[in-house]
Amino acid sequence: MEPLLAILVGLFFAAAVYLMLSKFSIRIMLGIAILGNAVNLLLFTSGRLTREVPPIIPAGLDALPSGTANPLPQALILTAIVISFSFLAFLLVLTYRAYQDLGTDNTGEMHAAEPDDRPLPPLGY
Repeated sequence: MEPLLAILVGLFFAAAVYLMLSKFSIRIMLGIAILGNAVNLLLFTSGRLTREVPPIIPAGLDALPSGTANPLPQALILTAIVISFSFLAFLLVLTYRAYQDLGTDNTGEMHAAEPDDRPLPPLGY
């Protein structure tokens, strides 16, 4: 199961990088969301995927028995899900407002503060 999830993480990272290299802000936002999910899945698989032994320390022991899943990546993922969801909501609002104000989601055309007939910068000093 872990090699299959490793391939899935690689596909998520590849899709995220592909989308973030786009010049459209909606695709960039979706790429960031997929990147967050890829990192969460990577953290989840790093904590071992086992169902046989729950990550509970039995009475009389000071550490987890061997073969149990590590609960720390699972706790980190819960925090990362909340943070990535709030970041995605912020990006969604930012993208929507930029589209409302500028009329485009193409980042190459988002230069409202720059005049159209501006002179070239100096080529040397």
